Amino acid sequence: MSKETYRRFDPWRPAPVEEKSRRTVIDSHYFGVDHVTFSSPESGPFERDLLHENIGDTIGVLAITSDGRIPFIEQYRLPTHRWTLEIPCGHAKTPGERPHDIAVRKLRDEAGYAAKRLTQFTRFINTPSFSAQHTVLFYATGLVPAPIASELGPETPRPRVRLYTPAEAYHMVVNGTIVDAKSVIAVLRMHSGLAIE
Repeated sequence: MSKETYRRFDPWRPAPVEEKSRRTVIDSHYFGVDHVTFSSPESGPFERDLLHENIGDTIGVLAITSDGRIPFIEQYRLPTHRWTLEIPCGHAKTPGERPHDIAVRKLRDEAGYAAKRLTQFTRFINTPSFSAQHTVLFYATGLVPAPIASELGPETPRPRVRLYTPAEAYHMVVNGTIVDAKSVIAVLRMHSGLAIE
């Protein structure tokens, strides 16, 4: 297979469709759903339902303890009716809460740690086919114990923290035990050896 590039990828080139109308059909605390009508020169008018976040990006925290382990949280997720292992994560409580502050709060409340250093290392679009939702990942080091929240919500009344080495976490991603996208991305980024700090 040829490695020759015929055209550089440009994510900001002109859109092939035009937005004609938009109305909100669902507006909740975390997200909204808009019904949008588009028009394309090739196929004419068409409609889509698109999701957007109302109070900013989702935040995830890849943390490393002093003995080299990553805290994962057991969470029961209602849409998929299954338990997941996830890095600490969440949303702003108010529109003014900044991503760094959310990371500090979620690491403390979910995993029971405070970090001496938090560094943002990536931002990605979760499901660009129907959502504008982004996730920001932070890397946390210099962990010290902190009070943990008594519950994550009614679906997970007693959060449990599990600690795994990066090698163990990588194998759990490969064998399908860890399936949460932000956690998979964080673990693979660490396994790749790319510099985070």
